[in-house]
Amino acid sequence: MTQAVQHEASAVSAAALPAVMSPVPGGVPGVGDAAPDFELANQFGEPARLSDFRGRNVVIVFYPFAFSGICTGELCEIRDNLALFEASDAVVLAVSVDSKFAQRAYAEKEGYGFDLLADFWPHGAVASAYGVFDPDSGMALRGTFIIDAAGIVRYVVVNPRGQARDFAEYRAALAGLGGN
Repeated sequence: MTQAVQHEASAVSAAALPAVMSPVPGGVPGVGDAAPDFELANQFGEPARLSDFRGRNVVIVFYPFAFSGICTGELCEIRDNLALFEASDAVVLAVSVDSKFAQRAYAEKEGYGFDLLADFWPHGAVASAYGVFDPDSGMALRGTFIIDAAGIVRYVVVNPRGQARDFAEYRAALAGLGGN
């Protein structure tokens, strides 16, 4: 995991994950912080509020754009391994700055069985709250936040543009949380 920034909860074995390569950018919630609450429309136009998932673990996956190559590969890997998340009593919320209409077309084309949330307007507001919005390009960076059942951030990684996330890190972080 070169150049990615990462924090993990103490419950996750440090040996199981690569070392932190650089400090987490300012504004990114750290491990142990309360996750910023938000409400966004999913691909069906239904509201999804983070606090409504209290009692379950939540994996928030910020991605730059629907239909782009690396993003599609990452989300398809989640789709193909959704049982891993379900075994950890974790719901996946994938967030980009695309509209709910683009999210719906993308979800239907790829067969995603999890919510794709539209951080469309105000443009990138939730990505900004999580410190992963790039105002110069108008997109979210590849940020992953694993939130425990109490709403506390337990794992953070922000990958640079063009670098896919390491799926093995999801496994290790989720194993550290376990189901509820």
